[in-house]
Amino acid sequence: QVHLVESGGGLVQAGGSLRLSCAASGIIFSINVMGWYRQAPGKQRELVAVITSGGSTNYADSVKGRFTISRDNAKNRVYLQMNSLKPEDTAVYYCRLTQRNDYWGQGTQVTVSS
Repeated sequence: QVHLVESGGGLVQAGGSLRLSCAASGIIFSINVMGWYRQAPGKQRELVAVITSGGSTNYADSVKGRFTISRDNAKNRVYLQMNSLKPEDTAVYYCRLTQRNDYWGQGTQVTVSS
């Protein structure tokens, strides 16, 4: 079993920055994909950014140039550095790990005020 715990969410003004962290525990394979997704009220959950265990990344167009995903394989952690935050970035942010199965964290709230 795999357990994911996110941290780092909060309230920030537009233009500000936040850094999200996700810690994975349990049986973690050396080859996997970790990522961040978000869900705003009344909207579907959407991809924000993903990163493979080899370091390849992919971003949603809406966050390119503002968000950076990174990971520490030794610590089984993934991070999301969010800069130039906008009110439309307000959402619950979820960490996801994909190996043999999909695993999700409980989510962390990010609120960006205008």
